[in-house]
Amino acid sequence: MTHAPSAVGSAQKLAFWTIPLSILVLGMKLSAWWFTGSVALLSDGLESIVNVVAAVIAFVVIGYAAKPADEDHPFGHHKAEYFSAVIEGVLIVVAALLIVYEAVPAVLDPAPIEAPTLGLAINFAAGVVNAIWATILIRAGRAYRSPALTADGHHILSDVVTSVGVLVGLILAIVTGYTILDPLLAVVVACNILFQGWKVIAGSVNGLMDRAVPAEEDAAIQAAIAANAAGSLGVHDLKTRQAAAVIFVDFHMVVPADMTVGEAHDICDRLEEAIRGVNAAAHVAIHIEPEGEKAHGIRVMVMKD
Repeated sequence: MTHAPSAVGSAQKLAFWTIPLSILVLGMKLSAWWFTGSVALLSDGLESIVNVVAAVIAFVVIGYAAKPADEDHPFGHHKAEYFSAVIEGVLIVVAALLIVYEAVPAVLDPAPIEAPTLGLAINFAAGVVNAIWATILIRAGRAYRSPALTADGHHILSDVVTSVGVLVGLILAIVTGYTILDPLLAVVVACNILFQGWKVIAGSVNGLMDRAVPAEEDAAIQAAIAANAAGSLGVHDLKTRQAAAVIFVDFHMVVPADMTVGEAHDICDRLEEAIRGVNAAAHVAIHIEPEGEKAHGIRVMVMKD
């Protein structure tokens, strides 16, 4: 099973529009640096270059991840989104290192800031655009279970943090006359970006490692099984894993030894429908076991009648 078409279309549209918006913000930030000569604004612009590259990667990967299963990928292409998120996390880290690279020399030899009011205004406007779009992407990424959209949103949100830090640094430098505050704050902001990049990478690696679904969803799946397994004797070895928008649910179901295949199949159909009521994109695999020695000694989840 793949993403629902409407979810895929919406995610791809958002990923596509991130590209021109990122280019717009990049142009605004580079123009702010051009007018002021501020190293912090230059650092902010460098991160926005990464935003553009990451937006293109996210758009391509979301489309690829939505491809239906084929002979070479019988479980689908969903995990491709995690690769996008990992790459984006790495790009965030690269952006932070570029900021440090530009800021450290400026700490040793701070330069005066020109046309600060114009630069602040342009950078503030760019930050507002990014803040709105980051919120949209993060919410949509969670709703569509898209790691690529979520990572892109968090990346842009880290850019907003950068912009806020840059604005504060420039204002302090202008008010106090200590121009060294400009590059110093750029270094502080770079440390925060490194932390954001680490979170994006860690979350994506968990997805690649077949991490189980969140505890709340696991509890909902267990409740759905318990409420819809009348006729069986219980289940055991319940396992789940998540691959972007899709989850995989696997368990063994114990049935009376004299139950017919048709009767057991009806219970399985009912259970699959109930689990997909929790997550419509669930792949469900149920192994049927007749009551007997094989089930002895195994912890069994008893079902409601």
